[in-house]
Amino acid sequence: MTSGNNGASTPEDDDPFGYLYADGQAKGAQPPSGGGYGYPNSVNRQRAVGQRQYGGQQQAPAAATAPYAQVPQQPGAYQQPNSHYAAPETFPGGAPTSQQQSFRSDGGGRGRGPNTKGLLIGAIAVVAAVVIGIGVAMMNGDSSDDKASDDVSTAPSASGSTEPSKSADNSAAPADLPTIDAKALNLGTGVSTASDVKGAASDGGVYVTGLNQPGASVTWTVNGIPKGGVYTVFATYSTADEDQEMTLTVNGKTFGSKFNFGNFAHAKDGDFSKGWTKTYAWPSLNKGTNTISISCQDGDKCNVLLDQLSLKEGQVKN
Repeated sequence: MTSGNNGASTPEDDDPFGYLYADGQAKGAQPPSGGGYGYPNSVNRQRAVGQRQYGGQQQAPAAATAPYAQVPQQPGAYQQPNSHYAAPETFPGGAPTSQQQSFRSDGGGRGRGPNTKGLLIGAIAVVAAVVIGIGVAMMNGDSSDDKASDDVSTAPSASGSTEPSKSADNSAAPADLPTIDAKALNLGTGVSTASDVKGAASDGGVYVTGLNQPGASVTWTVNGIPKGGVYTVFATYSTADEDQEMTLTVNGKTFGSKFNFGNFAHAKDGDFSKGWTKTYAWPSLNKGTNTISISCQDGDKCNVLLDQLSLKEGQVKN
């Protein structure tokens, strides 16, 4: 072999059956006889069985009795390992003599699937939790339904609750407070009624006269006051020329200020028919029965014709 000549063929071009074809025979391929693939100068890749080195020691090659080196069958092949075909780990210096345990002590390891026992336990636990949750929800729903049914059974019916609401509305509505004409008042000493001056609003045009003297008075006993509190006492009267003022007494106590009987109609002196007007005061009354008195006391101006008295709840002006 010279430089650049690698023989008849390269190893990848060797054909063990080249001698059977015309092109192989043209290249000098011969049936194999212990050499390469039958080509002259071809690469010899055969190695006798047992010739491989293990751990630095070389085994003696077995004698080839045929072109393809048949290995005689060893007696007791299943009892004793064949030295020519022994695994590398059986030779000194080779791989470990004992197989590495790849299985874990807990049962898992190479070649096994997932821990199905653990997965099964977990699935059972999840199902049990769902079942328990549904049971608790159903129990709570039943108790809620029972409570709701109890509430409904103890509540009044629609027809029964209609009447109380109606009475409540009536109690909330403002009560009609009384109005009194002059002739129904309790008249004091020297006081009388008359109807000579026209314009009085009382029935028959009757009014109270004779109040312009010390000690003169009229008293109104009022029944049915719904609740205690401040009320407005209205007085319809007539006066002329000067403003007048008298004393207001409620339940035996003098009201804090004089009852103002001003000449709001601006009637001329003596012209009482043109002087009819209205005034008011805001005393406090008790629930039930109250007494209201208008009198002429020392220092008062009492030249007044009194027509009517009336009440309204709260502090109002008309």
